[in-house]
Amino acid sequence: MVAIATDGLTKQYVVGFSGRRRHTALDSLTLRVARGEVFGFLGPNGAGKTTTFKLLMQLIYPTSGSAEIFGRPVGDVSVRRRIGYLPEQPYFYDHLTPEDLLDYFGGLFGLDAAERYRRAGALLDEVGITGADRRRQLRTFSKGMLQRVGMAQALINKPDLVFFDEPMAGLDPLGRREIRHLILNLRDRGCTVFFSSHVLADAEALCSRVALLSCGRLVTAGTLSEILAFKVKGWELVVRGLTHAALEHARSLGRILSATPIDSERYALELPPGKAPDAVLADLVQHGASLVSLNPLRDTLEDYFVRQVGQDGCAGAGLAPAAGGEA
Repeated sequence: MVAIATDGLTKQYVVGFSGRRRHTALDSLTLRVARGEVFGFLGPNGAGKTTTFKLLMQLIYPTSGSAEIFGRPVGDVSVRRRIGYLPEQPYFYDHLTPEDLLDYFGGLFGLDAAERYRRAGALLDEVGITGADRRRQLRTFSKGMLQRVGMAQALINKPDLVFFDEPMAGLDPLGRREIRHLILNLRDRGCTVFFSSHVLADAEALCSRVALLSCGRLVTAGTLSEILAFKVKGWELVVRGLTHAALEHARSLGRILSATPIDSERYALELPPGKAPDAVLADLVQHGASLVSLNPLRDTLEDYFVRQVGQDGCAGAGLAPAAGGEA
């Protein structure tokens, strides 16, 4: 079953004083997100992620193309009752407290007072807003704390689908871990999570599948293991107690590309992708070494997008003549 479906979704803006040119913020996006999955929408700043979210929320309207949520048009009232949304830069009435805010949003969804109170308490617990913080005005909150409150308001109606635009923004490491845990809990409850990020680690930890955007265009979609750019290109093996004789033996067999001493006891070894790391490790262990860690080597998301932006020439891309105008 499909939770989100877009077909040729495009958004252009008129730019310049003459109004003769258009900037294409999103270019013919065709995408499917299955129900119950955590789907990562990845790309650098300006890739078109927030534009897509706003189109799906009907905060803006497409130039062409269409989008559906649960098989219904995005503006359908019955669909809106089933979704939650956290924008990239949420703004709330800053004189309210977290409890007041969730009570207000719960009222918009028609919840009675007792149910609003119960859900608000449970959600604030879940996002880590506790004690006296629940009764503080939002104007006194940090960016990270506002982000937590925003997550809670997006969930007040127990949505079947949530949109999180950069949900980790402004969070400290503990906060990032808590939000990751919350997203996985939503998945386990059958909720579909569609979130944007430019951090590959978030996608690796959470996503069933991802889509990569660059310059408003869909570059590729699938699991990270399926995307060629992120295939393993080698291994980093860290061992302790490696003797010089064992190191030279492994080098003579062509099993090690490089060996870097970390300290007096440990070495970081780079292994080629075609060699099975377990066989190399077993051989080293026979020579007295012990395993510290083994990690795949692959491009980071930042490396990938630097190459992609360079190939696409994004700085000058996305401009087209307006109807009846000139380039």
